[in-house]
Amino acid sequence: MFAKRKKSPQPWTKRFIPKALQQRWQRWIKRRLPPQAKVTLSHRGIFILPSAFGLAWLTLVVVLYLFGTNYQNNLVIGLSLLLASVFHTCIIYSYKNLAGLTFSALPAPEAHAGESMPFPIKLSGQTTKQHKSTSHQQICLNFSEQRHIRVHHSNELTDASVPFDKPKRGLLKPGRITVSSNFPLGLCKAWSYVDLDLEHVIYAKPLPSDIQLSSVDTPDPINEQHGKLKPGVDDFKGLKGYVPGESLKQVAWKQWAQGRGMLSKEFAEPEGAPVWLTFNPRSGEPPESQLSHLAWQVDTLTKAKQMFGLALVGQTIEPETGEAHRQACQQAIALFKPAMAANDLHDQSEADDER
Repeated sequence: MFAKRKKSPQPWTKRFIPKALQQRWQRWIKRRLPPQAKVTLSHRGIFILPSAFGLAWLTLVVVLYLFGTNYQNNLVIGLSLLLASVFHTCIIYSYKNLAGLTFSALPAPEAHAGESMPFPIKLSGQTTKQHKSTSHQQICLNFSEQRHIRVHHSNELTDASVPFDKPKRGLLKPGRITVSSNFPLGLCKAWSYVDLDLEHVIYAKPLPSDIQLSSVDTPDPINEQHGKLKPGVDDFKGLKGYVPGESLKQVAWKQWAQGRGMLSKEFAEPEGAPVWLTFNPRSGEPPESQLSHLAWQVDTLTKAKQMFGLALVGQTIEPETGEAHRQACQQAIALFKPAMAANDLHDQSEADDER
């Protein structure tokens, strides 16, 4: 399988189709092809129409047939019928090229705003032991008004990544995947719509900045040493290799029984008062820029194994450390809506004025 990415231009026919008709078509497609975790193409969802080359081909067939009947030339009439039979055969093979193709979604990687977001898709063909030569050729995959990839040859199992360029921060729902092909001769275009109910959280674009940690008691920046982990006895940090001479009480006997070797439990506790990364609507900095700075600080503090919390307007994440905590903070930043925060802040200011 070889995938090549190209730009998928917007169909010029949409300019001449009324919006009401387009909306009606979308509602009909949604009822006929509802969202599913796994979609197999069949006659219910495959559409076939002549391509521009196919229309020219049909025009040639009609012209040859008229000339043949007008001049009573059986050779020309036979040629026109032969070209018509080729076109009819292409319709059948265009359908067979898409029929039986099964789509399912794979876990998507992390992505940040403004970057290309690849959605991994698994394609399952009809290749069997009895028909090893059966395969799907020249399959194009793309989201609406997005560039497409071309799968030149799909066997029993093929992985492809459908790109979505320049997504915005937040929850991305790319919609249906358009599956199309002009195989075998380009006379017909067969296409379908696959809705796998895809959605993915797009993180804010990280922008380097100075790390500003604050305490609950004081909003002023504090020393970055606060929140650093130091050896302790209460909070479990993880496992490390056993060092001869350490107490046998610290040995992870369960892991040793599983054959993972001698490991010892490591405990730690944060140093100083709990520290927080905060979103300040009154700072004067644009909200998106401030969120991008917070996203970069979350990654930086996680790499430094420093315990911290995240305080947004109306939402807080308690101080913690580790990869799960980083993902929770990044998702909170990605789904945060500054407009709602501004409304809450305005309502709070009015309440303070009334008091």
